[in-house]
Amino acid sequence: MTVPQPLDEVRAQYEALPYPPRDPREEALRLITGTPSHILEVNHYLFSGRLNFARPFRALVAGGGTGDACIMLAQQLVDRRCPGEVVYLDLSTASRAICEARAKVRGLRNITFLTGSLLDLPGMAIGEFDYVDCTGVLHHLPDPTAGMQALASVLRDEGGVGIMLYGQYGRTGVYPMQELLRTLAPLSMKVNDRIAMAKRLIRFLPTTNLFRRNPYLNDHVTGGDAGLYDLLLHSIDRAYTVPEIGDMAASAGLRVVAFLEPVRYEPSTYMSDPVIARLASALPLLERAAFAERLAGNLRTHVFYATRAGFDTVARPEDTQSIPVLREMDGPTLAASLQPGAPLIANLDGFPWRAQLPALAPRIISQIDGRKSVAEIYTAMGAQGGLPRWEDFYAQFEDLYVKLNGVNHLLLRFRT
Repeated sequence: MTVPQPLDEVRAQYEALPYPPRDPREEALRLITGTPSHILEVNHYLFSGRLNFARPFRALVAGGGTGDACIMLAQQLVDRRCPGEVVYLDLSTASRAICEARAKVRGLRNITFLTGSLLDLPGMAIGEFDYVDCTGVLHHLPDPTAGMQALASVLRDEGGVGIMLYGQYGRTGVYPMQELLRTLAPLSMKVNDRIAMAKRLIRFLPTTNLFRRNPYLNDHVTGGDAGLYDLLLHSIDRAYTVPEIGDMAASAGLRVVAFLEPVRYEPSTYMSDPVIARLASALPLLERAAFAERLAGNLRTHVFYATRAGFDTVARPEDTQSIPVLREMDGPTLAASLQPGAPLIANLDGFPWRAQLPALAPRIISQIDGRKSVAEIYTAMGAQGGLPRWEDFYAQFEDLYVKLNGVNHLLLRFRT
């Protein structure tokens, strides 16, 4: 008798319930964008904003699922007329079929589809990649560290990865529920019966139950049956803290260069005491992010970029030739929506974040079109009259950049 292997159950789950659910017909209506792997983020965090899209760019989406990252990247490369290639890899043929159908609706021809496990990457002879996406996959492997090392094995020396892993603190309540359901709905039961039992358990949970008390766990609501199964009935599932992520990246010869959104990983976001905030904010990136996740307690996932390059790969605003780019937003429209003196507000999964924007914010934002550099924005503002001193303008631009970049609205690129 053949003994089932750990990944056999994972494969069976996604054959029966491809996740997230996607209808290829909706590609005619909109492009789903997200994090990681938005091309503006990849350029900003891993290539100092200096990617030359006239040159070939190879990306691997390892564990591509129903195709969100794959379709987004492939379409964004086409939009930039980049002679690039996106390689899709996944265990599930059902998930692959959905991604292929989505690509067909869009007429995308820059995707190569492969079926298999990312653990086999070192021996697949598919070449090296400038960028590797792995979203929500490593934490479903029997050996996530081996998975990270497999990703690194096909990465070019100056390439980088974009990863999403579950966060330990924000998933409070998930793992006791999984243990309960291993008793009530073992893997030997039919998929539909397991789902029905999970729904029954959720319906009758006591008010003291940790899962019921965590209002930010909603995959079982927003993702339908596939989301419920992925959250509570998965055969392999673990979560990570920031220090564990740093260790796993280091084991593969990688270093983390950014967590997204950045504001979630700054202790000062959550700490009103100025002394504690100042001390914590002076820590190195990984220690600072670890401090912030413990303070916040609500980070359900960790999205991060990592690279093997031995130099700073994140674009910085100090160079006045940097070109500010709004991610999925229009400058004049955003500027018009800003009320004088009103703060920038974001809901960080229940934490109300507010940031006071500088006085020049509407004028600066109205000039951000993805083509003008910081210096050119200053010149364009001068043509409108009332030009401030350069020192005042730049100080306010830098303040605006920190706040908008903190919530992933503003990135940088350079002319190449």
